[in-house]
Amino acid sequence: MNMGIGQNHCPEVDPRHARNHHRARPFLLTVNRSLLLSIDMSESRSEVLQGTLDLLILKTLEVLGTQHGFGIARRLEQVSADVLALNQGTLYPALLRLEQQGLITSEWGTSSNNRRARYYALTRRGRSQLAAEIAQWQRVSGAVNLIVAQTASPAA
Repeated sequence: MNMGIGQNHCPEVDPRHARNHHRARPFLLTVNRSLLLSIDMSESRSEVLQGTLDLLILKTLEVLGTQHGFGIARRLEQVSADVLALNQGTLYPALLRLEQQGLITSEWGTSSNNRRARYYALTRRGRSQLAAEIAQWQRVSGAVNLIVAQTASPAA
């Protein structure tokens, strides 16, 4: 199911799964604070902090080399043990934006199942940006970990 920008969608609930329905909610992923993109999520999927989509795409291309969009999305699902999922309405605009920024390049090719597909590769500039984004991620996630690890003070 593809979700659009700013949409809140609740599909019809199969009565057999109604007891679990209250836990499912849209998975929010943003590339900046002014644009919220939502992705389907199951009970076991979680929200991703704003701005992480570019980092995840760039890192996937660094590790795997040239990939088509579907391959990038599947790899993120696999590595995250299906905690993260991307739909086309989220992934392809991000790939286009990264290409326009000169962080990745793309060209048409033929996939393993003999279909025409656009293949994406990391540029030198993309590698530099990835290093900066990893450093930022480590700084922010370290700060969050410090806050989460705090224990409550005994009441006075």
